[in-house]
Amino acid sequence: QVQLGESGGGLVQPGGSLRLSCTASRSIVSINAMGWYRQAPGKQRELVAAITQGGTTTYAESVKDRFTISRDNAKNTVYLQMNSLKPEDTAVYYCNAKLIPAYGVAYERSYWGQGTQVTVSS
Repeated sequence: QVQLGESGGGLVQPGGSLRLSCTASRSIVSINAMGWYRQAPGKQRELVAAITQGGTTTYAESVKDRFTISRDNAKNTVYLQMNSLKPEDTAVYYCNAKLIPAYGVAYERSYWGQGTQVTVSS
């Protein structure tokens, strides 16, 4: 029920910055939470940052003080501003949307973007 389109990935030097964008097919006001995950080769997908309907944010410890998640409700878009990038940030980054039905959190549904490659290298 939610289509997610991502953009903004690319190649950047260590210490550089990128901004990822995720645009949803419906108002993000109606989405319980949106976030960014990443997956490096041979590793599990991990949560990078998330933001709830109410604006509460969550960050992985490894990206705190470097990454910032934000949203533009008018554009149905969530952003991930990534600063001071490190080689270990290299991964495919996926946008995620969570919808939690009123009848129970156990019936939560997740929707994923196609992923965008972020490569941090000199």
